[in-house]
Amino acid sequence: MRDSSSHQVVDPLEPPAGFSLVQGGPLFQLLRRTHLSGDALTLLRRRVLVIAAFTWLPLLALSAAGGQLLGGGAAVPFLMDVDVHIKFLVVVPLLIIAELVVHRRVSPLVNQFLEQGLIPAAARGRFDAAVASALRLRNSVLAEVVLLALVYGIGVPVLWRHYVVLDATTWYATPSAAGSVLSLVGVWYAFVSLPIMQFLLLRWAFRLFVWARFLSQVSRLDLDLVPTHPDGVGGLGFLSNVLSAYIPLSTAFGALLAGNVADHIFYAGGRLPDFKMQIAAGVVLLVSVFVAPLLVFVPRIAEAKRMGILEYGRLAQRYAGEFDAKWVHGNAPGVEPLLGSGDIQSLADMGNSFQVIRTMRMAPVAVQDVIGVALAALVPIAPLALTVMPLEELLKLAFGLLR
Repeated sequence: MRDSSSHQVVDPLEPPAGFSLVQGGPLFQLLRRTHLSGDALTLLRRRVLVIAAFTWLPLLALSAAGGQLLGGGAAVPFLMDVDVHIKFLVVVPLLIIAELVVHRRVSPLVNQFLEQGLIPAAARGRFDAAVASALRLRNSVLAEVVLLALVYGIGVPVLWRHYVVLDATTWYATPSAAGSVLSLVGVWYAFVSLPIMQFLLLRWAFRLFVWARFLSQVSRLDLDLVPTHPDGVGGLGFLSNVLSAYIPLSTAFGALLAGNVADHIFYAGGRLPDFKMQIAAGVVLLVSVFVAPLLVFVPRIAEAKRMGILEYGRLAQRYAGEFDAKWVHGNAPGVEPLLGSGDIQSLADMGNSFQVIRTMRMAPVAVQDVIGVALAALVPIAPLALTVMPLEELLKLAFGLLR
């Protein structure tokens, strides 16, 4: 009996099944096998609690055992280290929560390319190939092995040990001429807790690369953009919604930056204004990373606008000429009154359509979505303003701005 499955015809209107930036990869499979995640990224609360506890609780216990919770000769005791608590009680949970948010927001966006008719039948095969390629890359074992190697080869021994560690006696290390000497709790921090957080961060960077690569491949297809689409970008306006899915990631980045700055303010004599350039550069870089993948559609939108102006310009010229001949030069039938005629409204509609084309944006990015991502990164940093100005003065300034 012949297997007829190989002769099935793919419906060009059928959306690709199971596209997700986060629902795959070795770590995802590990979490499923350990019952920390369901097939659809369920069990979120359990996942957050277990991973956060695994990174933070051992630090608490070992610091208590070593007498470094609130003292023990450390200038920065464990319970007073703002940075470590933010890392594992705020940043790590946000990175995990972001998985579910991005999964639920991005997957429907991919289907919109087909549901809105942007992918012509002739290009459906290439579109499906781009989806399949993205999923293969997302599931790559080699990719996550490389990320892990980067964490233990660069993230901990280079970036953290030389650029992040405070130059003071802390609950995790003591400075010396040869460099920081880790305590017992410092060993867990440096080789277990910190690598987990860094791996989650790098894993998100990799996922954003997968998304950018997928969009780049789609942008090279012969898309059926509609110049008169009300969204002002030929029908690609739905892509801007992906930025709202990044808000947990943006908040996590802001919290990570805030924790590091807080430690330098409280224990290294720094002041918030000293870090204004780093904060501004960090937020700009973060927003750029989120927005840049959407800019691959700029050439397509610009081409749709150019062709739209030409084609609708010819149509408008013909219609305006016929209107002029009919109503201005007296060629209208004698029985047809001007009052109540739909010709004027049709001429106005033609003008509105042409105006929509002329005002098309060059990128499928809404300003309010970009502002939302930037503000999400700044929210965790905002409380540090209390180190510069008392709360009462801040409230007076805020109310003064609202007047």
